[in-house]
Order: sequence, then structure tokens, then C-alpha cells
Amino acid sequence: MGAPSPPSLLRALEANLQKVMVGKPQVIRRALVPLLCGGHLLIEDVPGVGKTTLARALARSIRGDFGRIQFTPDLLPLDLTGSSVFDQREQKFTFHPGPVFTNILLADEINRATPRTQSALLESMEERQVTVDGVTRKLPSVFLVIATQNPVGQVGTFELPETQLDRFLLRLRVGYPSEADEIAIFDRQANGHPLETLEPVLDLEQVQELRALSREVHLDPALKQYAVSLVRASREHPEVSLGASPRGTLALLRSSQVWAFLEGRTYATPDDVKALAPSVLGHRVLVTPQASLRGRTGDSVVDELLRRVPVPIGAGQADASAPAGRAIR
Repeated sequence: MGAPSPPSLLRALEANLQKVMVGKPQVIRRALVPLLCGGHLLIEDVPGVGKTTLARALARSIRGDFGRIQFTPDLLPLDLTGSSVFDQREQKFTFHPGPVFTNILLADEINRATPRTQSALLESMEERQVTVDGVTRKLPSVFLVIATQNPVGQVGTFELPETQLDRFLLRLRVGYPSEADEIAIFDRQANGHPLETLEPVLDLEQVQELRALSREVHLDPALKQYAVSLVRASREHPEVSLGASPRGTLALLRSSQVWAFLEGRTYATPDDVKALAPSVLGHRVLVTPQASLRGRTGDSVVDELLRRVPVPIGAGQADASAPAGRAIR
């Protein structure tokens, strides 16, 4: 029997996650985008809709380590990164790693911590490293922060600073399950949570290989121009105080590659860009206070731009030289 192909691995991973996340196939597929991009995921929703379950299931499915931080107002930066403790027996300081030294890190209710503590994640998210007592330590090559956020405005929440929002590749909302799905969730958990018996379907090395293969997805020059036009239009919108940054452009194009890869194609199309633009750009677009009072949000601005910005002719064409999917160990 030959080695598994990328499509078969990806379908197996999605099917595995669907064992614990009922009725949310699009949420699951979008959650895989940051994993394959090497980015991070922000999930904004009310408690109890499966955000923690998704993070734990993803860690188990890729045979990765899982860490969790419950963000509270008294949480300190060293509680995240770790600290050096003096060992009296050895007469030296010994570093005790914090929960960021893992593969999948759940930053639960991130906007309940103070901005100073929220900022402590910036170095680890962007540089894949932490610096404590002047010593820089590398994080694992597969490192994904899944941060959950309660809707802003609830008691005890702080807005995430723009610099940190920009570090999240995607922002998702899980949403409530349908009536039938809610009954199915109960039935599946009647004799124990399915997460307890969930088995891995691939390993960290295969994740790295899938990341590399997804970068080979072809992006037509006209498609790149379309993505840039969307981002630049967000900066010029009269109701926007801060448009998406060049990091947003990179995130949109890279995410479109991965989305096409998840769809089993070797080239990206305008539909891939449109599918991910709200999740990639919505949290990066800040509207003016006046527009906010009228009910405008970054998401609504992005939806408007998707209707208004024309798709260039020739965008999303296949590349005859693009490599076909090959087997992975």
C-alpha cells in the first residue's frame, strides 16, 4: 500500500474533527487554514459553543501537545512564557517553560486579561520564540494559537489592540448548532465525550509537509492584483479609520492558497479569495466612531468591498506547470 496522498490526509483530518464538532464543516475547514498557513486563529463567540473542544480535538488529531491558558485580569506575562527559578541544590537559575511551549495553545477568553498581558503573546505569535531574562528560546515549528474571545462589551472584557488583532490570520464565529445538531451532540455525549476516544490521523511531520505542498498552489498575477485591490480599497473607504495592513494582503493570498489546497486544486480562484476575505480582513478593518454608531463593522465593510471591487479578467486560471498532489510519508 502506497503512502497517503494530501487529499486523503486532509479528508481524514476533517472527518476526525467532525466526530466532536457536530454540524460545523465550514468552521472546521476554516480552522485548518491557520494550521496549514502557520498562522493563528481568533474565535469570537459566546461560551459553550465548542471553541475549547475544537482546539483539543485538533491537537489530538495531529498528535500534538496541547496547552491552555485561562486569561484573567490578574494573569501576568511570565505566567505565559515561563520564568527562571533559583535552584538552591544546584545553586543556579533553572528555566521553567510556560504553557506557550506547546503545539496547540488555547488562549481562553483572551480579552479578559489586561492589554499588557495580551501583548505578551505578540513575540511568540510573530517570532515563534520567547525571551525571558535576556535569553531567547525557540517554540516548536508547529505552533498554533487558538484564542477565544467573548463578544466585546461583556463585563470584564478588554478590546484587543490593533497590533495583536493583526497577528491573527483568521477570525471565526462558531455559532449555535441547529436543533437537530444540538440533539445529536447530546446523543454523542450520552456515554462519554467523543474527545476521550479521538485518535490521531497524522503527525507533526506530515503537517509540515502539507504546509510545504500548499505553498505550491498557483496564484495567477491577476488574482494577486484582485487581493491587493480589496485590501487597498479598505484603506480608502470613507467610513474606515484603519484599513487592512500589508500583512492582511499576505494573509489573504496565503489563506487562498490553502483554501484551494483543501478543495483539492493546484490553483486558487477569486472564489477562494471571496470565501476567506471576511474572516481574514474583517478584524483588520476598523470603522470610524461615527460609522460604528450607525451599526457599521469591519465585516460589513469587507462585504461591501467584495460586491464593489471588480474581479480582473483572467484571475484564477490554472497553471499547467503546477505540481500534482504527491504522496506524503
